[in-house]
Amino acid sequence: MFEFQELAADACIGTGSAFKHRLLCLGTGSELEDDGFLLRNPDCGREAFLRSLYPRKEFEPDSSLPGIYRYSDWLPIAGTLKGSATPVTYRSARLGARLGLSRLYITFNGLWEKIGARTATGTFKDCEAFSVLARFPAFSGKTLVVASAGNTARAFIQAASDNDLPLVAVVPESCLEDLWVLGDKGRDVRLVAASGGADYFEAISLANLVCEIPGFQSEGGAKNVARRDGLGVSVLSAVEEAEEIPDYYFQAVGSGTGAIAAHEANIRLNESGRFARKTMRLVISQNAPFTPILDAWGSGERIAKARDERDDRAKIDAIEAKTLSNREPPWGIVGGLFDCLKASGGEVLAVSNAEVRAAQVLFRDLEGCDISPEAGVAAASLLKKAMAGEIESDAIVMLNVTGGGYESLRSDPRATRLRPDLVLRKDEFEPNRFLDSIAR
Repeated sequence: MFEFQELAADACIGTGSAFKHRLLCLGTGSELEDDGFLLRNPDCGREAFLRSLYPRKEFEPDSSLPGIYRYSDWLPIAGTLKGSATPVTYRSARLGARLGLSRLYITFNGLWEKIGARTATGTFKDCEAFSVLARFPAFSGKTLVVASAGNTARAFIQAASDNDLPLVAVVPESCLEDLWVLGDKGRDVRLVAASGGADYFEAISLANLVCEIPGFQSEGGAKNVARRDGLGVSVLSAVEEAEEIPDYYFQAVGSGTGAIAAHEANIRLNESGRFARKTMRLVISQNAPFTPILDAWGSGERIAKARDERDDRAKIDAIEAKTLSNREPPWGIVGGLFDCLKASGGEVLAVSNAEVRAAQVLFRDLEGCDISPEAGVAAASLLKKAMAGEIESDAIVMLNVTGGGYESLRSDPRATRLRPDLVLRKDEFEPNRFLDSIAR
């Protein structure tokens, strides 16, 4: 049986698909044509990711294209959408000096006019939204359904609204205060809130039920190649600026999809022939006390142990970075977090709320912009590693600031707080009780 390994993205030209790429099943090694919907290989007997194979191996960003589409050679898209903005990477002087790191590169996703960062929703989830929606067949007659703990919904709603695309976003009711759109919500965009104490995992369950209605299509989360390749743009931005592949990659994770995306981008960069081959060490972090990925990694097992739901809920309530609250991350799936951490010699850290807040303050004082709690988790883990002397002073270090500039965004006169079109209690999550409401 085919085993997960670091596979080269071989050129695949001559496909009958409308897309330029093909999809590799990491569970069988077989290649499939993409139809814009495919999330798994139906002939694979185990859970395994698909991975995009692009005909062009060379890393040559196209400056004539806007936003993330400058990297369109490595995006599984059929076209481009308006409104996309690329992450901005710069070499840190002040924070790098404080930590004794001479080659610290910060990849900033958010609004920070000083450095030219203009992400409309302040989060790197914009990258996945503009990739996923550009892969989704525009004339299929279907409506995309996405589940989110907040940031992903905000990004998808903004992108769909700006491009007149149909969308249903499903979120826990507790996340509504973090949802806004610049301008007006699209006429074919609907927001569904799961109430009654529902969390992100239950929002996913509700979204899956919505997809049972004819005409609704699951976005797929981490299984969607467009989501992962879109998030991988952060690494492409960093490598374009540093002109080398980083030695260390720091990011906070909830599902870990961004870390998987970073590792897959690393594989493509190694195959490009433009850079010295290198495997970035993934250093991913969670907000204690909610640390399911750290707990799974500590066990050393592909199959994560069952967790206590009540205990997890209490821990989620206690963390500062609420969007890092996925109770079911893509851990053991072939090509998932377990495989990527193992292949990269990776590490998982936990930081406290106090460490998160301290890192946010330090970043603002030294670099000059506010960052989200999730980015604060990543910055705190970098501080912890650097201050312990566990990073070589001349190492190329990438800090993925996954969200920032919220203060400016929230004061933007175009910002409109989003209200749900439908609220459903988690004890109502039965198709015969709400499908008519959803369909209407």
